[in-house]
Amino acid sequence: MNDLSITKRYIIKGLTESGQKFRPSDWAERMCGNLCTFRNRRMVYSPLLRPAVIDGVKCVLISNQLSLEHPSLFKQLLDFAKTNKLEVIEQDDQ
Repeated sequence: MNDLSITKRYIIKGLTESGQKFRPSDWAERMCGNLCTFRNRRMVYSPLLRPAVIDGVKCVLISNQLSLEHPSLFKQLLDFAKTNKLEVIEQDDQ
């Protein structure tokens, strides 16, 4: 397994090409619900797929490890971003 492929992450930003906030407002949480678990009646997001707010914009953080463990979900997320014309940023995970 290539260690470099695991250290990448993708960020789907909740802004459309025209700069408008993507709706519905809970889109990121809905997407990340695909891998969440429940502990003590609380929802716990997976480290592979989790919502975040970056510079005031809702985002979805996707670990590249998701592409290895759940390739169809990984593809579905990137297709969703492309279909809805959302910005996808690829970066080294810190």
